[in-house]
Amino acid sequence: MTEPAATTSAVTVRRTVTDLTVFGCEPDEAALFRELAPRFGIAPTITDAAVSEANIDLAFGSRCVSVGHKTRVTNATLRALSRVGVTYISTRSVGYNHIDVRYAERVGIRVENVAYSPDSVADYTLMLMLMAVRNMKSVLRRADVHDYRLSATRGRELRDLTVGVVGTGRIGSAVIDRLRGFGCRVLAYDKDPGTRVPLEELLQRSDIVTLHTPLTAETQHFLDRRRIGQLKPGAFVVNTGRGALLDTEALVAALESGRLGGAALDVLEGEEGIFYADRRDEPVESDLLLRLQKLPNVIVSPHTAYYTDHALSDTVENSIINCLRFGSREHHG
Repeated sequence: MTEPAATTSAVTVRRTVTDLTVFGCEPDEAALFRELAPRFGIAPTITDAAVSEANIDLAFGSRCVSVGHKTRVTNATLRALSRVGVTYISTRSVGYNHIDVRYAERVGIRVENVAYSPDSVADYTLMLMLMAVRNMKSVLRRADVHDYRLSATRGRELRDLTVGVVGTGRIGSAVIDRLRGFGCRVLAYDKDPGTRVPLEELLQRSDIVTLHTPLTAETQHFLDRRRIGQLKPGAFVVNTGRGALLDTEALVAALESGRLGGAALDVLEGEEGIFYADRRDEPVESDLLLRLQKLPNVIVSPHTAYYTDHALSDTVENSIINCLRFGSREHHG
């Protein structure tokens, strides 16, 4: 995946786009769009509904639309967007595995992602690492029922550990910067050649492996059964990237057998339709999620690492700037 399409620094665009339709817009995002869009000469149409064939008329007259990452944009919807004149989609996310980008190009729509503060996900990743190696799920659960005894399992200190970082883009690099302050050994792997260690070496030597590579057809189940089998006994897996980077079935088996020390997951295969909703009074139809949540050494959070005030403001502003920049390019041919 390429680097995000726009940043807020030193961006100069000609204001040739006056309309933008924003789909799947949460209330806090909507407030920011209404605050920021007029500064750029844009009058947005905003809906909390995800883009679909049923509400495609909202995009009529808009060359650009903005979509969220929580719902897949189907190819049928892409065709419908093209028919009403949409030529550009800005997704309010770094990843765009929820859109078939190649198909969008075939129907005349360009798709780009946005830049937002990598610190949001990097901070959260370090928090998950610390919680995992200090057994915080069990500690907090016991404290909630007034059991204040020390755990039978002692925590570990990051300075004594080796952390393997898979993917050294903006977020992965921000994680590495933070890890240096803890004095731990850091191994890094990326598909680009350079000073990175071989993946097999990283897996075999790391006490913690954290995933920050984009999800593509090539990285689907990047950490599969074979690679999970190469991890050190007692190693921890952290994933704040995309759920499908992990073969979840293989991970659960390794955790349930006691071979791995634990996992901290902010993303999960099959999270669509489960995360971002109140499921307290509904059955959760994901056997793997339920098995993970039963384990005392597994932390699961609902794809929330990115969700900070700073990152959200970046996301909304850069969605607008992306559309303006595209409109300027289109205007000049």
